[in-house]
Amino acid sequence: MLQWIILLAVIAIIIIISVARALYQRTYIKTLSEEEFRSGYRKAQLIDVREPNEFDNGHILGARNIPLTQLKMRQTEIRKDKPIYLYCQNSMRSTRAAAMLKKLGCNDISILKGGFKKWSGKIKNSK
Repeated sequence: MLQWIILLAVIAIIIIISVARALYQRTYIKTLSEEEFRSGYRKAQLIDVREPNEFDNGHILGARNIPLTQLKMRQTEIRKDKPIYLYCQNSMRSTRAAAMLKKLGCNDISILKGGFKKWSGKIKNSK
């Protein structure tokens, strides 16, 4: 019986932490629809956080490729005083990238809701 109580307590703690993290992310990450994203990304730093092979297969016109796996090493390429627009394939990596950038001192961070797979605007293929 004690094992079940401990297991339920651990599950409850995990759920509470997940909900708290999601609520905190809403305070600094703006999740934008495609229309909102399109209207502002030309005035911002547009960063694709997917891996280079994904980027080469197609990306939003004007985007720079800084993969999530390289973000800490390449943080000097990102200006903290300008808005940052992030996207990945489906918003998972861009959310993690936004959290990392927040820790590095960036404040104006937006991500594309649904990611690149929901994008219907102009794209460029590198290959």
